[in-house]
Amino acid sequence: MGTEVFSLRDKVALVTGGGQGIGLEIARALRSAGARLVIGEINQETGEKAAAELEGEFLPLDVTDSGAVADGVARIVADHGRIDVSVHNAGMVRNEPAESMPDESWRAVLGLNLDAVFWCCREAGRAMLAQGSGSIINIASMSGLISNHPQPQASYNTSKAGVIMLTKSLAGEWAGRGVRVNSISPGYTGTELLRQVETSQPDWFRTWVAQTPMGRVAEPRELGPIAVFLASEASSFVTGSNLVADGGFTVW
Repeated sequence: MGTEVFSLRDKVALVTGGGQGIGLEIARALRSAGARLVIGEINQETGEKAAAELEGEFLPLDVTDSGAVADGVARIVADHGRIDVSVHNAGMVRNEPAESMPDESWRAVLGLNLDAVFWCCREAGRAMLAQGSGSIINIASMSGLISNHPQPQASYNTSKAGVIMLTKSLAGEWAGRGVRVNSISPGYTGTELLRQVETSQPDWFRTWVAQTPMGRVAEPRELGPIAVFLASEASSFVTGSNLVADGGFTVW
């Protein structure tokens, strides 16, 4: 078996939140494996820039709007004839103490991190089930497995635990019909947002690194090859899995 099993040549791939950070690095990796990219992004500037770099298509997309998600997937299928890979990466975190967290803040995090992932899975899943094949990749987090310290983030942790269970549930429903569903759970990753936290909350950052056996945070580019694996035939017998890439954080 050669490296051809990792090829995504001519596969149509959607990446939500693909204009920056982890989403952009995943999109770059999928493109390098041959995929035709659709960048689903609410930020027009970053979305158009990413699509231009990757010779792909920019899809203006608010994933918290289930109707917009349905229309977006329908557009992809109409334009390309199919959707082979769907990566659901858009997300957010709010570091708020639970006792003072307002209802609207809880709903905002759960709405983007969990509800929207279901909308995307549902619509991509419908299209993939109709064609008899496809790979869905949800971006969860090690925070779906542990409760982070020292920052308070009950809403984020809960949402990511939900993504992991949603992944398993959908994988079980769709495995016999050709659609695989897996998730990736990154640890602390050196995105622009994390680097801002490194400056504003240096004590948090030092604690995170100290609690990571590998002694560092991930580079966003390190997550791209994992997505290629899960999107490609290299993982043809893998479904319902949550691949943890956390530098060992959850082993202690």
